[in-house]
Amino acid sequence: MEQRLNFITLGVRDVTRSREFYLTRLGWTAHNEVPGQVIFLQVNHGLILSLWDRAAMAAELGVEPSDGVPALTLSHNVASPAEVDAVLAQAREAGAAVDHPAVHQEWGGYSGYFADPDGFRWEVAYNPTWNVNDAGHVTV
Repeated sequence: MEQRLNFITLGVRDVTRSREFYLTRLGWTAHNEVPGQVIFLQVNHGLILSLWDRAAMAAELGVEPSDGVPALTLSHNVASPAEVDAVLAQAREAGAAVDHPAVHQEWGGYSGYFADPDGFRWEVAYNPTWNVNDAGHVTV
């Protein structure tokens, strides 16, 4: 697995409240959003911050929000579904728990999750609407 972090997702209790804080009060710019569900902010070259509804995040991870899983995911974005499968296989071979195999998601992409030894979830994702260049930089 390539040493790369493209995406940090925070599971927030209230997306509208988080929007008010980040966009209105801090003056940040949303690059894409689904009102009330998720907001994507390009925070620097190749790094995206996602503010995602905590319950929806837990549902996609296949966990209960109260089971001790941090409401945070780190994401390794790739340019194709085949690359998602390859990275998840590398993580499994390295001893990671692939607790949510890759599937085609409702939002149009393809992603799966693995957990590191402390339980932090890494999403490995292909999003057809984003550009991942040869250097691994993501642009929304």
